[in-house]
Amino acid sequence: MRKHVHLSTHDITKGYEEGPVVDGIDLTISAGQRLGIIGENGRGKTTLLRLLAEDLAPDQGTVTRHGSLSLVRQEMPFHDSETVGDLLSEALRESRQALSELDSAAEPFDTQRYEKALAHAEDIEAWDAERRATIALEALDADHDRSTELKRLSVGQRYRVRLACLLAERADVLLLDEPTNHLDANALTFLTERLQQHHGVVVLVSHDRQLLDDVCTQLLDLDPAPDGEVHLHGGGYRAFKEAKRAERQRWEQRFAQEEAEHDELTDKVERAQSRLRDAWRPPKGAFKHKRSTRAANKMRNVARRLDELDDQRVVAPPPPLRFAPPDLEASGDLLHATPLEVPGRLSLTEPISLSAGEKLLITGPNGAGKTTLLNVLAGRLKPVVGTVHHVGEVALLAQESTFENEDATARQLCSRAEELGLLRGKDLARPVGRLSTGQRRRLALAVLLSSGPHVLLLDEPTNHLSIALVDELTEALRQTKAAVAVATHDRQMRTDFGSWRSVTLDSPSRSSESSVASEVGLLLSTGRCAR
Repeated sequence: MRKHVHLSTHDITKGYEEGPVVDGIDLTISAGQRLGIIGENGRGKTTLLRLLAEDLAPDQGTVTRHGSLSLVRQEMPFHDSETVGDLLSEALRESRQALSELDSAAEPFDTQRYEKALAHAEDIEAWDAERRATIALEALDADHDRSTELKRLSVGQRYRVRLACLLAERADVLLLDEPTNHLDANALTFLTERLQQHHGVVVLVSHDRQLLDDVCTQLLDLDPAPDGEVHLHGGGYRAFKEAKRAERQRWEQRFAQEEAEHDELTDKVERAQSRLRDAWRPPKGAFKHKRSTRAANKMRNVARRLDELDDQRVVAPPPPLRFAPPDLEASGDLLHATPLEVPGRLSLTEPISLSAGEKLLITGPNGAGKTTLLNVLAGRLKPVVGTVHHVGEVALLAQESTFENEDATARQLCSRAEELGLLRGKDLARPVGRLSTGQRRRLALAVLLSSGPHVLLLDEPTNHLSIALVDELTEALRQTKAAVAVATHDRQMRTDFGSWRSVTLDSPSRSSESSVASEVGLLLSTGRCAR
C-alpha cells in the first residue's frame, strides 16, 4: 500500500458562461479508496475529473496530489502518424527510464544514486512493466501490431489500446472517464479486477451500474440536494439509488409543507395589516388598550415567524430531466436479412427478421462484427454476400455521436430535444461544440427519435449517457411499438433485455479487422440495400 498517495481539493470551483459547473467542492481521497462520480449529463463530472488531473485550471480553490497520475478521457485525440507502439512507449517511458537510471548508477557504481534509483524502480515495479502491458493489451483485445497506425483502428479499438497502456503505467492516481465504453465481458472483468486491486487512488465516472457496485468505496453525487451541497455516499450504487429516491421524496414533501405554511402566514399578515390600515378598533368597554396592543403584537409574531421560515426554507427541487419517448407507430414485417458476409468483419450464418414490436439483442465479443452488422442492416455498408430488405424508416445510433456542424445550436439540429426530455431549454441555445459529451449523445438520440423511425438500430446506446437516462431508455425500448435491435456490452442492460430474442456473433479472422481500406471499399457511395 502506498500510504503517501492521496488527492484532495479545497473549495474548488469552475464555471463557464452559463454559470458554475463545479461549485465549492472539498474532497480527500486516500490510497485504497475508489470514488465514483455520478450525476446527470452536464453536471460537471468530466470537468471535475479534469480539475483533479490539473488538466483544467479552477476559477478558485486548490487541488493537492501526492503520487503519479494517469487520466483516461472520454474522447481520444491522436495524430495521424501515431501508432500503437507510440502509445505503448509513452506508457512504459517512466519504467524504462527508471531501469536505465539504475544501469547508469551501477557502472561506475554510485551508492547514493544507485539506492535512489533502485527505490524508484521498485516503487513503480519497473521490471514488470512490459509484462503488465502485454497482459493488459491481450485482456482488452487490443494486442495489435505495434506498427499499426491508430487511424487504421476503429474508435473502440483505439480506446482499448489507450486504456491498456494507461493501466500498464501503474500510476498512483487513476482518473477514468467512462472507461467501460467499448469493453466486452472479458475486458470488463479484467478492468474490474485491476481497479479493485489498485493500491493507490481511483476516481471514475461511469454509467456502468455494476462497475460502480463492484469497485467503488464511495459515490460523489453532483445532482442537486436540498442543502445545495454535493454529498458522499457509501454502500454502492443500488443503495445510493434507493437513498436518493427517498431523499427526493422528503425534499418534495418538505417544500410542499413549507409552501403551504408560507402561504398561510402571508395571508394572516396581510389580513392583520388590512385591519390596522382600516383603523380597526376593538369594541368599546374594558381592556380596550390591551386588545389593540394584542392585535399588533399578534401581527408582529406572525411576521417574525414568516421571516424565520423564509430564512430556513428549502429551495424548490429542480424538475429532473425525464425522458419522454415519442410514440413510434409501426406495423407488419419491417426488416429481413439473409445470411450476410463481410470478409474479415462479419459472418452471419442465420437470417434475421424483425416485425413491429419485435426486439433483438446482438451479442458477441469485441471484433465479432456487431457494429458491422448494424451498419449493414441500416444500409450504410454493402455486404459481399447476402441482402437486406426493409420497409419504412430505419434509424441507426452509432457508438459515437458526431455532428458535421459543431457551430450549429442544439435547437437548430433538433427542436424537439426539450420536448423529449433529453436537453434543457438553456442547453438548446448552445452550439453543439460546447455541449458535454453526454449532452451530445442525448442530442443524437433526440435527432434519431424525431425522425419517427419504424426500426431502431442501437450500437452501444448507453455510451456517455447518465444512469438515470439509461434506466429510462431501457424501459422505453421495452415498450416501443417499433422494431428494435441493440448491441451492448452494458451488463445491466443485457440482463434487463434477457428475455429478448438474440443472435450471437463469433469473431471472424482478425487479419483485416482494422483495415480502413476494406471498410471504405464496402461503404455505399451510390447504391442502397434493397427496400
